[in-house]
Order: sequence, then C-alpha cells, then structure tokens
Amino acid sequence: MAKISPLMVLPPVIFGAFAVLAYVGMFRDDPQGLPSTRVGQPAPPITEVALAGYEAFDPAMLTSGEVTLVNFWASWCPPCRVEHPKLLEMQAEGMQIIGVNIRDQERNATRYLEEDGNPFAAVPFDPAGRTSIDWGVTAPPETFIVDGDGTVLFRFAGPLVGSDYEQRFVPALENALVD
Repeated sequence: MAKISPLMVLPPVIFGAFAVLAYVGMFRDDPQGLPSTRVGQPAPPITEVALAGYEAFDPAMLTSGEVTLVNFWASWCPPCRVEHPKLLEMQAEGMQIIGVNIRDQERNATRYLEEDGNPFAAVPFDPAGRTSIDWGVTAPPETFIVDGDGTVLFRFAGPLVGSDYEQRFVPALENALVD
C-alpha cells in the first residue's frame, strides 16, 4: 500500500475550506457590508497628536451632544480624493467631521489640505496607524457616524460617493440626525 504525503492532501483541503467560506458568504444578510465590532459601542480613543498647523482632537468633540463623523483618510489614497468634495459640502452644511490622517507623511497631508481645502474640525495625525487599528479600519477612506453621546452608530468603508453611499450611508446619517 502506497503512503500518501500530507503535502498532497493539503491543496484540496485548502480549496475545500475556501469553497465553504464562499458558500456561507453568499447567504449573509448584507454581503457588501463589512461587520464592525465598534457599532453600538463607545468610540475608541483617537490620538490627540494633531497634523502640524491644524486643530487637535479633543475627546469632548465626540460627546458634545451632536452627531459627528470620524473620517479616516490619507493623501496617497485616490478614493479619499474622490470623496473630498463631499466632505467639504457636508462641513459647509454644519456637519462636524474629525479627519484622522493615517499612515501618511506630514508634509503630503498638509499639502493635500492646503490645496484641496480642509473639511475637518480637527485633524489627528496617526502616521503609524494605531488609531485606525483601534477603530477596526481596513483601508482608507472609512467613515464612522458617532452619536452625540460618543456611541458608534455606523461604519462605512469606501468613498462617500456613488450608489452605495446614497443607499447605505445617507439613510444612516439621516436616522442619526433625527434621533
């Protein structure tokens, strides 16, 4: 009787595991949404180190009684540039937005805001990405809706444009502003 090497069995086992995960994933309630352990929980800490020349983050900003957006962005991120005009529009309409700059170089982030405008009430600077890890951010841009008591209500991965934004983010923000 021939002995079967474990290395010969490994590829079919790995393929089978991926097939099962894909099958289970097709039947999720919202296959486009990424679950967040932060929703319904108090907002995690945000670094109080500010991007040079910009307002520092104060934890009281998240418990001011007003709905706040926490946006994770970087100057090297093309989708962040795509959503930037929407952030400026929201800020002009009175929305408080905290813009956490992650995994970026300070001079590039500063130049970006100087050239394209600053929609943020505070600009925490997190070059190592520690704050983004605490918030569960997978990649910029990601935006969280935070209730006036500091509770995370909603997480949106991706730029604030397009049909996904219109169908998921806008209703969530409208609900937060009404409550």
